[in-house]
Amino acid sequence: MSTSSPEAVKKLLENMQTDLRSLSMECKKKFPPVKEAAESGIVKIKTIAARKTDILAALKENSSEVVQPFLMGCGTKEPKITQLCLAAIQRLMSHEVVSEAAAGNIINMLWQLMENGLEELKLLQTVLVLLTTNTVVHDEVLSKAIVLCFRLHFTKDNITNNTAAATVRQVVTVVFERMVAEDERFKGLHGIVEQPPPVQGNTNRRSVSTLRPSAKDAYMLFQDLCQLVNADAPYWLVGMTEMTRTFGLELLESVLNDFPGVFLQHQEFSFLLKERVCPLVIKLFSPNIKFRQGAGAAAPPAPVEKPYFPICMRLLRVVSVLIKHFYSLLVTECEIFLSLLVKFLDGEKPQWLRAVAVESVHRLCVQPHLLCSFCQSYDMKQHSTKVFRDIVNALGSFIQSLFIVPNAGNAAAVSAPAGGSGSGSLVTAQGVPATGGGGGTLTTQAAFEYRGTWIPLMTVSVQGSAKATYLEMLDKVEPPSIPEGYAMSVAFSALLDLVRGITSMIERELTTEEEAATEFRETHPEQEWKPEPGAHLVWEEMVNACWCGLLAALSLLLDASTDEAATENILKAELTMASLCGRLGLVTPRDAFITAICKASLPPHYALTVLSSNTSTLSSKAYSIQGQSVQIISPSSESHQQVVAVGQPLTAQPQGTVVLTAKNIQCMRTLLNLAHCHGAVLGTSWQLVLATLQHLVWILGLKPALGGALKPGRAVEGPSTVLTTAVMTDLPVISNILSRLFESSQYLDDVSVHHLINALCSLSLEAMEMAYGNNKEPSLFAVAKLLETGLVNMDRIEILWRPLTGHLLEVCQHPNSRMREWGAESLTALIKAGLSYKHDPPLAQNQRLQLLLLNPLKELSNVLHADIRQKQLECVLQILQSQGDSLGPGWPLVLGVIGAIRNDQGESLIRTAFQCLQLVVTDFLPTMPCACLQIVVDVAGSFGLQNQELNISLTSIGLLWNISDYFFQRGEAITLELEREEEALQKQALEKGETLNRPFHPAPPFDCLWLCLYAKLGELCFDPRPAVRKSAGQTLFSTIAAHGTLLQQPTWHIVVWKVLFHLLDCVRTSSTTADKEKIESGGGNILIHHSRDTAEKQWAETWVLTLAGVARIFNTRRYLLQQLGDFFEAWEVLLNHIQSAVLSKNNEVSLAALKSFQEILQIVTPVRDSDKAGDAFAAMGVPPVLIDPLSASGPGRPLVRSDSLVERLTRYNGAELQAPPPGEESALEDSTLWWSAWNTWYRAGTESTRPPSGPAEKLAFIPSQPFLTALIQIFPALYQHIKANFSMDDLKKLGVILHGAVSVPISSDASPFILPSYTEATLTSLQEAVLTALDVLQKAICVGPENLQVMYPAIFEQLLLFVEFSCKPPQYGRVETKHVANAKYNQAEWVALNYVPFAERSLEVVVDLYHKTACHKAVINEKVLQNIIKTLRMPLGLKYACPSESTWKLAVSSLLKVLSIGLPVARQHASSGKFDTMWPELANAFEDFLFTKSSPPDNLSIQEFQQNESIDVEVVQLISTEILPFANFIPKDFVGQIMTMLNRGSIHSQAPSFTEAEIDVRMREEFSKVCFETLLQFSFSNKVSTPQEGYISRMALSVLLKRAQDVLRRYVEDERLSGRCPLPRQQVTEIIFVLKAISTLMDSLKKTQPENVDGNTWAQVIALYPTLVECITCSSSEVSAALKEALGPFKDFMQPPVSKVQNGES
Repeated sequence: MSTSSPEAVKKLLENMQTDLRSLSMECKKKFPPVKEAAESGIVKIKTIAARKTDILAALKENSSEVVQPFLMGCGTKEPKITQLCLAAIQRLMSHEVVSEAAAGNIINMLWQLMENGLEELKLLQTVLVLLTTNTVVHDEVLSKAIVLCFRLHFTKDNITNNTAAATVRQVVTVVFERMVAEDERFKGLHGIVEQPPPVQGNTNRRSVSTLRPSAKDAYMLFQDLCQLVNADAPYWLVGMTEMTRTFGLELLESVLNDFPGVFLQHQEFSFLLKERVCPLVIKLFSPNIKFRQGAGAAAPPAPVEKPYFPICMRLLRVVSVLIKHFYSLLVTECEIFLSLLVKFLDGEKPQWLRAVAVESVHRLCVQPHLLCSFCQSYDMKQHSTKVFRDIVNALGSFIQSLFIVPNAGNAAAVSAPAGGSGSGSLVTAQGVPATGGGGGTLTTQAAFEYRGTWIPLMTVSVQGSAKATYLEMLDKVEPPSIPEGYAMSVAFSALLDLVRGITSMIERELTTEEEAATEFRETHPEQEWKPEPGAHLVWEEMVNACWCGLLAALSLLLDASTDEAATENILKAELTMASLCGRLGLVTPRDAFITAICKASLPPHYALTVLSSNTSTLSSKAYSIQGQSVQIISPSSESHQQVVAVGQPLTAQPQGTVVLTAKNIQCMRTLLNLAHCHGAVLGTSWQLVLATLQHLVWILGLKPALGGALKPGRAVEGPSTVLTTAVMTDLPVISNILSRLFESSQYLDDVSVHHLINALCSLSLEAMEMAYGNNKEPSLFAVAKLLETGLVNMDRIEILWRPLTGHLLEVCQHPNSRMREWGAESLTALIKAGLSYKHDPPLAQNQRLQLLLLNPLKELSNVLHADIRQKQLECVLQILQSQGDSLGPGWPLVLGVIGAIRNDQGESLIRTAFQCLQLVVTDFLPTMPCACLQIVVDVAGSFGLQNQELNISLTSIGLLWNISDYFFQRGEAITLELEREEEALQKQALEKGETLNRPFHPAPPFDCLWLCLYAKLGELCFDPRPAVRKSAGQTLFSTIAAHGTLLQQPTWHIVVWKVLFHLLDCVRTSSTTADKEKIESGGGNILIHHSRDTAEKQWAETWVLTLAGVARIFNTRRYLLQQLGDFFEAWEVLLNHIQSAVLSKNNEVSLAALKSFQEILQIVTPVRDSDKAGDAFAAMGVPPVLIDPLSASGPGRPLVRSDSLVERLTRYNGAELQAPPPGEESALEDSTLWWSAWNTWYRAGTESTRPPSGPAEKLAFIPSQPFLTALIQIFPALYQHIKANFSMDDLKKLGVILHGAVSVPISSDASPFILPSYTEATLTSLQEAVLTALDVLQKAICVGPENLQVMYPAIFEQLLLFVEFSCKPPQYGRVETKHVANAKYNQAEWVALNYVPFAERSLEVVVDLYHKTACHKAVINEKVLQNIIKTLRMPLGLKYACPSESTWKLAVSSLLKVLSIGLPVARQHASSGKFDTMWPELANAFEDFLFTKSSPPDNLSIQEFQQNESIDVEVVQLISTEILPFANFIPKDFVGQIMTMLNRGSIHSQAPSFTEAEIDVRMREEFSKVCFETLLQFSFSNKVSTPQEGYISRMALSVLLKRAQDVLRRYVEDERLSGRCPLPRQQVTEIIFVLKAISTLMDSLKKTQPENVDGNTWAQVIALYPTLVECITCSSSEVSAALKEALGPFKDFMQPPVSKVQNGES
């Protein structure tokens, strides 16, 4: 109920009257004046009450009178009365009906009561009511009231004192509240507070005059409070008797704290603050500053000098308030206060002082904006104390000092910690608090423990509020004892609050700024956003000022912390600082904080270079805090933590295995959190973070799995890795966080991602360094994480690709297999992911990106390690399988990779690469750009050339064939595309002013493709491996045969010169230089046939194939090639190659070369695909549909466009499978070509048949029979084309070759296959060929013009040479040949052929030819007959000594035949003298034959002997029929020789060695008889032309008779001497022969006309008679029989002749 309501007023009036009545009652006896006053008072009140209206105002007006009775009552000093009066006065006051004057009176009355010490509590109550209910008390009255309260504060009664103190506080507050209200009032009136004019000077009077009343009171009061505290006399509070500083300071503090506005808005008050309060505080602080603990003895005795807890604590409170509210006014003073505060934290100060100081600091730490102002006002100003930095550093060094400085002076330090042991030994041996002692509680208390110092941690205040304990102990006079750990706990809270405050403040502002920036950019897109630099500078300065101290303290605390929650808080602080530094771009502090977290994550003393280098830079910045050097303390190893893991260190550590504690894992999680949430600001410190994580991951044994995520490795891998179950359950979480960390890299900006990647790369480089030179498992953390990062950032892979893959490529080259395996794994995974990722725009439209992605795949080809190449190729295979269709411009790269094979790589690699190629060729040729087809050819070729895996080489040749088929089928499409591309390239080249440079330019692009294919196959044709060469050769020639028609004509020029001839050159070179060493049988069980067991023999096969192939192309494509300008040169080159091959010292090659020679001369019909055009097309792969219209078109149709497929096929069909088109001369009729061929043939023949000149030991190569046969067989056909100009010289050349060829021996191991057995008279094919060649020639001469006939003699000469071979086999150089019968097959000897059949056949040819040509002039002139005879002389003379019996028999029969033809011719030309020389030759021939020096063989049967004799007889008969009858045409000498010969034959003679039985046969009686008869017939014929002839025969006869006489005589003599012994057989034979001869002579004489017989002869005949008679005595019956026959004819001489004989002449 309000005091002014009618009821209240009524009540008041009633109460007053009651009071007055009571008063009058009390005073009735003792104090009558009072009674009277009371009475009159009642009356007064009644009158006022009667007015009804405005009673309270009336009361107030008359208040002095109304109050008077009560005042008088108080004056009685009677307790009862006084109490009653005071109550009444209070009632009046509470209704605000006391005027100013009344109030003054009341105060005076109260003062008196106070001085008398009465009713003190009531007094205080009354004053309080008076001052609080209204504002009537001012100036001196007010001051008196206040003094009154003060004085009551210092009474002896404790209750009074306390009540007075409370009252004073309230009164002081009231005074200031009035002032505030007054200001409000005026503000309401004027709208603004008018600023009073500036005050000058400092005298109170002048300054007060401007103040309003309430303000003036407040001013005066405050000024006097300062005076009082300073122990000076007050100006205003007159009557103060005593005062305590503690109370004064409390009052000052409360005013400053409660009414800061007053001081800030009124200059007068500000002035007081500056001029009075601050100096006062500073002055009062001085004992604390000077005091040092332990220096007490030396201190002066004055009690003021020792720090006094109550004052000190109150001063600190004042300072806190001053700083908090008036910092802006008192910048300089605050600097001093703060410096003092810092000093109080000093280790030498008393514990309690340090405790309150640290509480004060804590109060500052929860006010970030204040701290920010400090930084701006001090730290950022030049020449100013770095206050903010000092505060932080002081906190840091305070914390350090707590660990280091022993608590000497404080007993409380030894009291047992809560929940700890009751024992006095706080710090046990290990420095761990002994728990579970007396209390039995097992909850370990949160504490810090460092190097044996154990400090418990207590909760001192809620986070963010500085609730002090000791600053509030206003009632304590003695310094309290501080429990252990209190100071530490406060300091710890302060640190955390400081960090929290600063970071959240700055981060809030940063966020605001960023939002503003975004907004600005949206509204002004074209302008650059510029933040105000000031704010940033402040923030940076704040961080720069505090980070060192913070880090030092936090690191130490982190190391010492044993409580998970505390650790968490410290880590959080370090984390937020690191992140803030990162956001502000302060690299050093950021790295320092991160380093601290990193170090804490790792085991103690873990040597990690990144971190130690970083710390050293920090510790070199050891900063001093007011002279104390504060080092960043390195972690202590004895920090007693629960060990949760033991593992292998990644780098070699001094202690072998390392242990991880729960705290390490906690730190690791913070680190992960930092990287995960603040990755964007980490920048270069990613390196620290990742390095640490890498080591932790290693120690925990996490190993990379698919995609780069780390999974717990198998226990096997780290034998010394021991994990507790706690960690085991944590590991998957950690691994998950790790992966998430890298996944979150997709949200980082480009720069940050680059930092991350750079960090990973340098980590990886380190890991690579470490993995060099040892086989230890490398750390794959970095590589795995690079992979993870790459995979999650696929959408912007372009910006990361180069650094990422560049590094991984380096990893791939690392010698450590595990390392490079992961490098390759990551690289290939990235490439595959990159290619399959749905990029925008898609890869197909972004060629640059595609090439970028594929490039590292190509780079991998430079790595030499097989495992890497294997990975690379597997990747290619997968890419082909998944993205093969869309590779487009990436094909060259992919093909490059497939083709980058080297021989040192091993089979499996090449096999994998080849799989890729096969896939490409089978599936992807149609999808790739045609420009890549050439690369495919090259790559396939390179597989052919690799020498690791023969099968692959062979298969790749098959692929080339498939590729050629593809070209053929898609010819037109490929042509179009390539030509389009060519145009584009041409255009580019023109723009750049370069020439277009591609292989086989200027052939059209499609042809170039073919040429590349041919060139590749050509290259494979001289591969070192025979199988490859063979296959390549077959493929090359087949493709040219099948698809050559697609080429344009000019391109053929390149094919011939650049492909075919180049190939021939190479093969020729290789073959001629090939090794002749025998190759041992190949791998294990492969047997090599003896015909291929040297490299040379294998190359021979290649040469054969190649030459045959080229020749076949020349043959089948002749009409096409002839249209090229340089066909003749090409022909010459080809012949040159054929010649080299023919002359190569290898039978196989040379023989094959001849076949090719035959083929290009079209001697052998070339092997055509087929006779029908249709089949040819089918063979080429043209569908049958095309065939009919084409074949129908006929060969002669004009070629319109030379490059359409159909046309080319037509041309193929027309030109090459049928006759040459009409009107086109068959160019081979071109004689130059034929003569060129003849020259080649001649050179080859001469070279190959020329016998070796050297000694026989160095056995040169001897050509084989089939070769020679083939060589000679070529001639007839060749001759057909050159016969027109074939000259005598050429014939001679031919002769040399034929002779040479026939003379060549054969090797004994070949002889069984070539030689007929010796008895068969057959010719070898070579000999046949030679004779055929001569036959062709002579036939040609026969039908040819006259002038050719001069060649006959030469042919005869040649043949006769061959005839001689029968007796005198030709020598081949100095090669010793054995007779075939003696040759042993197994020795490499040379066997002379059996030349007999050949010679004999030649002889028959000679006879035949002579038969035809005997009368030709040339034959006569060249003495052919004489030569024939001369040649025959040899076999005739040798007779039985001939190698073959048939020879001399043939020779004889031939001689007879020739003579039967030749003699008439000779006689006919006798006069010309052309035959003169022949006759003696003939005579010699007869003589040599008939009287041979050789004896018949022993085994000759009688029948054979008789046959041979009949041959001799035939010769004699020839003489008698063909020669003797024509004696007059024949030279005399010759006739004489014949006679002598007949003579000799008739007498002669036996072979000396006959057995008895054969004697009569062996005597050649028949022959002698014929000779004798012929002789006689010639002698006695009447046709004797010349006396000389007759003379010869007569002489011969007389010699014969004389000889008979001798024989007979000798016989008689011997018979007589021998007695009974029979004579030798041969003598008997001789005598019998003589007797027979005599009887023959007798017969002849009988038949002849007597005139033809010489008289001498008669005489000699008669003279024989006596001798014959003497022989009768002989004993031999044979002789007797012969004698009988001889004596018989003499009966004719018994009667004298009719005519007269004189001198033997008639």
